[in-house]
Amino acid sequence: MTQALTLVVDDEPAICDLLAITLRRMGVESEAVTTLTEARERLNRRAYDLCLTDMRLPDGDGLELVAHIQNRFPNTPVAVITAHGNMESAIQALKSGAFDFVTKPVDLAVLKRLVSTAIKLSEKKQEGQRGPQLIGESPGMRDLRERIAKLARSQAPVYISGESGTGKELVARMIHEQGPRGGQPFVPVNCGAIPPDLMESEFFGHKKGSFTGAVVDKPGLFQAAHGGTLFLDEVANLPLSMQVKLLRAIQEKSVRPVGAQSEVKVDARILSATHKDLGLLTRNGGFRQDLYYRINVIELHVPSLRERPEDIPLLVEFILGRLAQGAGIAKPEMTTEALAALRAYLFPGNVRELENILERALTLCADNVIRVQDLHLPKTTAGGVGEQPFDSYLDEVKKKHLLEALEATHWNKMAAAKRLGISYGALRYRLQRLGLDQ
Repeated sequence: MTQALTLVVDDEPAICDLLAITLRRMGVESEAVTTLTEARERLNRRAYDLCLTDMRLPDGDGLELVAHIQNRFPNTPVAVITAHGNMESAIQALKSGAFDFVTKPVDLAVLKRLVSTAIKLSEKKQEGQRGPQLIGESPGMRDLRERIAKLARSQAPVYISGESGTGKELVARMIHEQGPRGGQPFVPVNCGAIPPDLMESEFFGHKKGSFTGAVVDKPGLFQAAHGGTLFLDEVANLPLSMQVKLLRAIQEKSVRPVGAQSEVKVDARILSATHKDLGLLTRNGGFRQDLYYRINVIELHVPSLRERPEDIPLLVEFILGRLAQGAGIAKPEMTTEALAALRAYLFPGNVRELENILERALTLCADNVIRVQDLHLPKTTAGGVGEQPFDSYLDEVKKKHLLEALEATHWNKMAAAKRLGISYGALRYRLQRLGLDQ
């Protein structure tokens, strides 16, 4: 097996020596350069398994090198070395495409985990894609799969937005499985399902005797996710008091169990999701702004089912096959009229609702053929949702997605248009037509 090779870019000899010694003890070769120019020249000459770069260089900064590697050598993970406490620069590096970051003075244990995780990326690439998959060939789903593959190579916190039932946990699992942490634990937690008085113990663990009922030491969710991924589902439901403690745990990469005298180091990638408008909650004071910016380093939006009706036949085929296999029966057929009815339905509950509809239809159908009457669709297909006219409903959906794109780009209209896949002129027209141009 070929020995891994790391490029170190730093103009401090002491840091270069420390990194070289640490890497050598891990069985990793290293080459050191002191400038951005030298780094570019080395990268043009040979391939590296990892690049470690300081943020401040004599002829530029680490962000320039991150951008250069992202554009020219996207398969090479790059991690930045930042000054202690400078979380803003670390987050900016992650947004620019950095794999991860480490702060000065360099914690050798953190550095070793970072290097090991980065080198596993090449092994993952050779294994190919495995694990859970998204069903659908619409442009939105193809783009989502591409972004998942790219984000799986990073250690940046990802905020997964989207309506209930769209598959946000599936997306989180795919990011985990396709990344270098895929062989480690994936720990999902519904933040709205934990009683407030038990949250600290659930997240951080507790020591025996720290409170009534604590009869043994118990590790928390952060410890359970050590080396892997912690998925905070419905993160908007966390009380403000817990948000403060969660922010510190994420930033310091350590937790203090209830009743413990010292902190415990944890290494877990943080993915989060909610169906609520987290940006709006932050502006209204319902969610801490500092925590919002810490978990929302990169946002990934999961499209609703009504945005991709062309995927419904593929989803129906997949879901019916899975249900039939579970029931030990032949996969049922579906009439053309029944499939057309599903494509016309708006699915406020998204893929989860489609699964429920098909499971019910499979139970009710005769001769193993699903007909329109077996679907029992709510009376919303022709006229809209409830009493709301269909055109008005569509306008609300469009407004929601326009505002989400604008919020995600801090109201930069050019960036929002690019995010939506439309021209700047088309964006201006839609904003004006929907009364959002002010």
